[in-house]
Amino acid sequence: MKIERFEDLLAWQEARGLTREVYALAPQTPLNRDFGLRDQLQRAAVSVMSNTADGFERTGRQEKLHFMNIARASCAEVKSLLYVCLDNRYLGPLDVTELQTRCTKIGRLLSGLIRSVATRSSSPSSGSGAEH
Repeated sequence: MKIERFEDLLAWQEARGLTREVYALAPQTPLNRDFGLRDQLQRAAVSVMSNTADGFERTGRQEKLHFMNIARASCAEVKSLLYVCLDNRYLGPLDVTELQTRCTKIGRLLSGLIRSVATRSSSPSSGSGAEH
């Protein structure tokens, strides 16, 4: 099945959920007082979502791979920042584990997209969509 819109990508949908959860947690926790960390965590989550969409819409294989890899790296950044939140008791272990598990899932989905793009024909007829 060929996906026509980035909104239909499971990786993007999951990244949107991650972003929503990160934004929802911040005002309810001590993280809200650490402006730098809160903003970096929110930016990294948005980056996963945005770069997934950006990569999907690119026409060249290398461009697609570039943005999908940035999205995957931003997922790792979110996971790492969550350790800072845990270590400083801004978020509890259950919240951190839940969000990190979601990041791992998104990372796997993005890895699948990256493999798909990397192995697909680079001919113009292959379209701008992904096969997942």
